[in-house]
Amino acid sequence: MMTLAPQTAQTPTDEDAAVPPRADCLADSAGGLTFDMAEPAEDGDTHLVLIHRDGIQEVRLPLAPAADGRLRAALPSFVELPEGRWDAFAQTGDGEPQRLTPGLNDLRSLVDRVPSGARGHVAVRIPYATKHGNLSVRSWLRAPHAEAGELHIGEGGLGVHGQVYGVALTPDAYAELTGRGETHPGAKLGVHRDQALFRFTVDYGDLPEGVWDLWLRPAGESGPRVRIARLLDDIADKKPIFTYPKVTVETEYGPVTAGPYYTSDNDLSVTVTAAAG
Repeated sequence: MMTLAPQTAQTPTDEDAAVPPRADCLADSAGGLTFDMAEPAEDGDTHLVLIHRDGIQEVRLPLAPAADGRLRAALPSFVELPEGRWDAFAQTGDGEPQRLTPGLNDLRSLVDRVPSGARGHVAVRIPYATKHGNLSVRSWLRAPHAEAGELHIGEGGLGVHGQVYGVALTPDAYAELTGRGETHPGAKLGVHRDQALFRFTVDYGDLPEGVWDLWLRPAGESGPRVRIARLLDDIADKKPIFTYPKVTVETEYGPVTAGPYYTSDNDLSVTVTAAAG
């Protein structure tokens, strides 16, 4: 005789779990973002909520009906989004905000973007997927801004090319290297100007060990001090992607290995360490 096993409650599977809402994102060349997502099952007005990682600042964008039963929210370039990382949520009525996951991110307009700089600042917003698979936006708001372009790796130094936005380059312009920590005084470097374009060379042989941050003084000491960074593309985190070879040079402090890198904020820096052996 066949014995029937007693029935037990089934353990929920991954397929049974609620699927988190997903948002597609379209970036425009002016720095604006458009978010599209499916309509929620709940009734009530729905908002896309961007919450800064500090947990204090919040931006709420109404999601309005669009084509094919979807909802759309717009973040225009003229709406200020302070610099930092913003986590994206959807909230319907008084319900609990739900973390959004990324759908299709169309960032083609950000590649080789050349903003006018007419407003005196550069606004950059890049949507990206976090390591946990959620949707976030990395925002920069620089006024003025010095955009790093080509980096030329030489045998004993680094050639930096770039363009400045929101301020004019004057004959008093120079680049500045500042060492992290009080033991490293700043160093001034001459700048070659061509309208808004600039270039200069960092001689590794002049630098002691440490991390050196690169700045531009477009009007000399009397003007602003502008951090040199690479922001005008579609890559939110350049540190693990933009890697450069290091070179070994002799200095008055002994042999060192030096090379450029981008920080977690996409700012340009140079690291100098004692050469092995």
